[in-house]
Amino acid sequence: MELRTLRYFVAVAEELHFGRAAARLHMSQPPLSRAIKRLETEVGAALLDRSSAGVALTPVGLVLLDEARALLDHAERARVRVATAAGAATLTVGILGDSTDPGIRRLAAAYRRQHPGVEVRVREAELSDPTCGLRAGQVDVALTRGPFDESGLTVRGLRADPVGALLRAADPLARGGGLRVADLADRRWFRFPEGTDPLWQSYWHGGEPREGPVVRAVQECRQAVLWNGTVGITLLGHEPGEGLTVVPLTDMPHSRMVVAWNEGDANPLVRSFVRIASAAYRV
Repeated sequence: MELRTLRYFVAVAEELHFGRAAARLHMSQPPLSRAIKRLETEVGAALLDRSSAGVALTPVGLVLLDEARALLDHAERARVRVATAAGAATLTVGILGDSTDPGIRRLAAAYRRQHPGVEVRVREAELSDPTCGLRAGQVDVALTRGPFDESGLTVRGLRADPVGALLRAADPLARGGGLRVADLADRRWFRFPEGTDPLWQSYWHGGEPREGPVVRAVQECRQAVLWNGTVGITLLGHEPGEGLTVVPLTDMPHSRMVVAWNEGDANPLVRSFVRIASAAYRV
């Protein structure tokens, strides 16, 4: 069995959808379907049940998924050991936002267990750069949030989180159980510097141009609300701090946590990081 074909199978088995798996693998669906068919012929049994209800793993597919993950994991470890022996055992990770997220803690612990010889350097990015310095070559891989311009990058979703309006605890709007973005239309918002990615700005500004103080870090967002009474969007699960509160926004799509890296980067340390991140955020 070729490792590439096993990667194809694992993507389909995890997504349980050929279209999503093809998008994740950056390929079209027909060759992916043919590769899985060839693998089933090689194995001599069906790996997937395909029906109008969707895709499901067969008992044989479940066994192969465990084995394929183990084989791919071993291959990644081999590549990392070779990179370490060659003196390329440093990985720079860009992080945007809350570095205390439980997913990040699980990821850090798992990466350290699997690659104790790799030095991981962390660069906390400003909110004005959702790619965390990827395009500038400042980091090898980024843990960040979409949406942003993905040209030249490979992006994989990890998790989706609900968002809310960040308000002073004494704000009259804080008394309700939920808000719509339109409820904040006449308020001043904290906003990002000129030149910030337009897709990123549009999402965190609720789809409209805003007026208010410019911020570059999460703490600056909180201080802008606390001191100036401005408003803005933040993650619903984040502790806002004393004097502040977060009210759910009922008409905002969830914020996607993603891992991103430069397209075509074959660095085994990056590939291993992406695989471990996907597992850490699946928990």
